[in-house]
Amino acid sequence: MQLWDNLFGSQGAAPEPVILVTAAVALVVVAVSGVWRLARNVITIVHEAGHALVAVLVGRRLSGIRLHSDTSGLTLTRGKPYGPGMVCTALAGYLAPSLLGLGFARLVGAERVTALLVVCAVLLLGVLAMVRNAYGIFSVLVSGAVLVGVSYAGSVHVQAVFAHLITWFLLVGGIRPVGELARKRRHGQAPHSDADQVARLTGTPGWFWVGVFGLINIGALVLAAGWLVG
Repeated sequence: MQLWDNLFGSQGAAPEPVILVTAAVALVVVAVSGVWRLARNVITIVHEAGHALVAVLVGRRLSGIRLHSDTSGLTLTRGKPYGPGMVCTALAGYLAPSLLGLGFARLVGAERVTALLVVCAVLLLGVLAMVRNAYGIFSVLVSGAVLVGVSYAGSVHVQAVFAHLITWFLLVGGIRPVGELARKRRHGQAPHSDADQVARLTGTPGWFWVGVFGLINIGALVLAAGWLVG
């Protein structure tokens, strides 16, 4: 019972300046291309984890995950190359960071910072078990090292700052890749994107699914901001 309370009990509310400053920092990280280029690896990890989790949930067999130094990624699954399961798997990637950020917003809003750190650890361990290339392993281990440092060496205040920062980063960072996808598609540079895969599977235009990604991710940011700031 004591362990449960330590993991999932309330750690107290963060001061309002922490919420606003971490939101501003996350916005800068996503907006500044040089910083975003490095931080985007975290978004890619969550993106591919989203594909992998949904694939398993719909009954597909997960073969592995590859994370690349250009911040792209690939999740390999086996099963029917059509049908609702394949559609859900393809849809999950671009939505995963924002939806995870929305869940994290709920946790930090309920003052469950330690629970958020536990979810991060489980996510990273799950991805690490399925990564099939050296850079992918390196990327996950670096992310895990940051998480371990915050969890074990950081004070409660530092953990709260980190929890808000990663929450805002996922929410804001989930939107920029959708814009990048839209731009690549306009220039014919992403013929095999998730949106185009769903388009081929459903017989609908790819731009429609890019719009769906954008609307859901923006909606998640607005809803989470209401929880956190309100």
